[in-house]
Amino acid sequence: METDRVNLKIINGLERISKAFRVLLWKESKLYKISPIQIQLLLFCGTHKKEALKVSFLAKEFDLTKATVSDSIKVLLKKELLVKKIDPKDSRSFTVQLTKQGKEIAAKTSGFTSVLNESIDAFSEIEKGVFLEQLIQLIYQLNQKDVIATQRMCLTCFNYKKDGNSHYCNLMKKELKKPDLRIDCNEHQILQDE
Repeated sequence: METDRVNLKIINGLERISKAFRVLLWKESKLYKISPIQIQLLLFCGTHKKEALKVSFLAKEFDLTKATVSDSIKVLLKKELLVKKIDPKDSRSFTVQLTKQGKEIAAKTSGFTSVLNESIDAFSEIEKGVFLEQLIQLIYQLNQKDVIATQRMCLTCFNYKKDGNSHYCNLMKKELKKPDLRIDCNEHQILQDE
């Protein structure tokens, strides 16, 4: 069937984009002698609230086991790229925070996707909006099928409303154009049925 062939082409295309992402991340990891997941953890720590920087949250975010995330964090602590901040209410609980050196490496590695940015810049603003909306829909479907963990994006947010082709955020009290849709929102409030 023609639909099956188109689906296969899309899947192959996504796999190649995933491969490009892995290749770019590996190049950075070799420069700083840390693993790709460790780079991703540093980048995440530099862009998210303190509450999100716990082992259990990071494991869920990256669809990894707590043991895998713990091992990566131990290496980053040993290399003095992260520090532990013990919870004063529970000495067994802690968050992690970037050190000065961790911030420097996060800043240097944050540009590893620049070649992808340049390629996306070739799209018109309308094409970017449509692509983002479709990408969010695909992520949402994978989340609903339990392939990937809960995503902090508009489609899974309590504050999100869709009416026909219009998107609306009750928190910001404004209509969202397609390019305004979020995939990683710090203000995300999970829907009750998830």
